Amino acid sequence: MKKIGIVIAMEEEFQAIENKIKEIKVHEEKGLKFFEGKIGEKECVIVKSGVGKVNAARTTQAMIDNFDIEYIINMGASGSIANDLNIGDIVIGKYVVQHDFDITAFGHNKGYITGVGEKVECDKKLIKTLEDVAKNNGKYKVKLGIVVTGDIFCTDEIMKEKIHTKFDADVVDMECAAIAQVAYLNKKPFVVVRCISDAPNGENASVFDENLEMAANRCAKIITEFMNNNLN
Repeated sequence: MKKIGIVIAMEEEFQAIENKIKEIKVHEEKGLKFFEGKIGEKECVIVKSGVGKVNAARTTQAMIDNFDIEYIINMGASGSIANDLNIGDIVIGKYVVQHDFDITAFGHNKGYITGVGEKVECDKKLIKTLEDVAKNNGKYKVKLGIVVTGDIFCTDEIMKEKIHTKFDADVVDMECAAIAQVAYLNKKPFVVVRCISDAPNGENASVFDENLEMAANRCAKIITEFMNNNLN
């Protein structure tokens, strides 16, 4: 039976969704622990990748290589780089971009990747279903937005404004676009849900730490409802 793959970067995010899984079996492969089980009646496999694009990409490929994956979900905390998003708000990605990928010297736009393009689109059906579930789950704002990824934890307001202006982006993270690229290359549908934990302002590392558990739990609740209601 095909499984829904959930790739998560950090331990706090992993624990938030692991607590929702029943009938857990652990499968180890290439130094990674894959947790198989069910959320509701949906077969799933979740894995913690670690932080950063290389960790995220290799983990996603290992998941696809070892399991019959129907589609892939990424969830977790993210920094807001849009003025209309506050801590606790939810962003469901329309598409994702690697903001630090730069071959503009060869005439391409920033973020363009050979064989992929400037962005990876998220699956429209999954977007719609997640949006409906998220809007029914709380009083926080739910926005369909643009997620950008780079191998840096953004704390600089000038960098924040540059990234937002260049890509019209809403949130920044360190894994999502790498997961999406691997999914795209393997022809697997992909979707991402992120909860705002902080905003780059020079002091947001401590704010991120304070809000990480909240953001993880909020995303996990949405994913759980998404799967429990058999909407997908």
